[in-house]
Amino acid sequence: MSMLELYQEVILDHNKSPRNFRDMDCASHKACGKNPLCGDELDLFLNIEDGVIQDVSFTGTGCAISVASASLLTEKLKGRTVTDAEAIYREVHMMLTGESDVDPAELGKLAVLSGVCQFPVRVKCASLAWHTMHAALQDRSEDVSTE
Repeated sequence: MSMLELYQEVILDHNKSPRNFRDMDCASHKACGKNPLCGDELDLFLNIEDGVIQDVSFTGTGCAISVASASLLTEKLKGRTVTDAEAIYREVHMMLTGESDVDPAELGKLAVLSGVCQFPVRVKCASLAWHTMHAALQDRSEDVSTE
């Protein structure tokens, strides 16, 4: 199976059946993100205890890449420390924008997002959930926008 086929398969799977797609009443941190160009909107919820992300979820609507990226984010961050989450955020952001030599294989399933940097208009779709998570960790109250 080629990387493109794997990319398509994983993106379509996470879009069709997003993981951790639900509201969270007990969230200790929350942020809202919007991509006005594409119409993607999501709310990201984190429940953090003693510096560890105990639970993470999201709700919203968006294109397949946006939803899949948020779904992959929730799988990657559950059980991680806040410090780990920030480091993963930086690595993913650099991978999506092509600013780094990060080996996508080191990011596990997130490697399927590595091809997005070849389509600049889609970078904002893939990065929305990550910017929203970063804002939630910083307790920023304003909406996150990719514009």
